[in-house]
Amino acid sequence: MTKTITKNQEKKRVVIDEIKAKLDKAASVVLVDGRGLTVYQDTELRKKLRESEVDYKVYKNTMMELAIKETPFEGLSDYLKGPTAVAISYADATAAARVISKELKGLPKLEFKAGVVEGTAYDAKGIRAIAEIPPRAELLSRLLGSFKSPMASLARVINQIAEKQAGGTAEPVSETVPESVAETAAEPVTE
Repeated sequence: MTKTITKNQEKKRVVIDEIKAKLDKAASVVLVDGRGLTVYQDTELRKKLRESEVDYKVYKNTMMELAIKETPFEGLSDYLKGPTAVAISYADATAAARVISKELKGLPKLEFKAGVVEGTAYDAKGIRAIAEIPPRAELLSRLLGSFKSPMASLARVINQIAEKQAGGTAEPVSETVPESVAETAAEPVTE
């Protein structure tokens, strides 16, 4: 007995495959309830999310349930009730939550439902906390700054020791690498 696939079933399969393709590349997925947003508010939200490289779309809950089944995003199935919009981040796992959180202040009808960030499911409260995490570039900048600070302190201490040993007449030690050292380091070693 052969099973015939109707046009409606084929359309559903296309939507499910579209969602799965997006989820395969996703670093995070955030679910929101945007009931009550005006067309203008929704358009502005979509624009800001797009600028942060976040896909934002409304899918039927049944399509989402079928797409997330047996994936790291399966924890979202409990939150797929009522109108649900999906924000999918690819590069920056916190981008969707961060942008939506900023918009919550001006859009009181917009609400977090839940989300999955790098394989971990969070409820609305957890996603609000994730939204507070700075972008990756800012975190890396802070990390590099924290590495530089001890190096600068070490250079000052070495300089003070050198001054004391020389009776205060030593030249200050530069906090940067001298050109002659940088040139020597750049030369290939031959044996």
